[in-house]
Amino acid sequence: MRGEVAIAGVYMPSLLLLAILAFVLLLPVRMLLDRLGLYRWTGSRPLTDLALFVLMLGLVVLITLPGSTGLHGILP
Repeated sequence: MRGEVAIAGVYMPSLLLLAILAFVLLLPVRMLLDRLGLYRWTGSRPLTDLALFVLMLGLVVLITLPGSTGLHGILP
């Protein structure tokens, strides 16, 4: 993960772009959880969404680290 990314001459923090990507990837997960009715097993839907977002962001950052092998070294 680099510090900044230039898009059309505008420098943007890379963490912001990764957070946007994590949110976009989180949307289908939320819809799937809602359709399957799995939110009823949680105490608070917003807190569950926040936890899923943090997990998704960590996964996106882990995959995009320079020199990383992605999930190859983590998953069995």
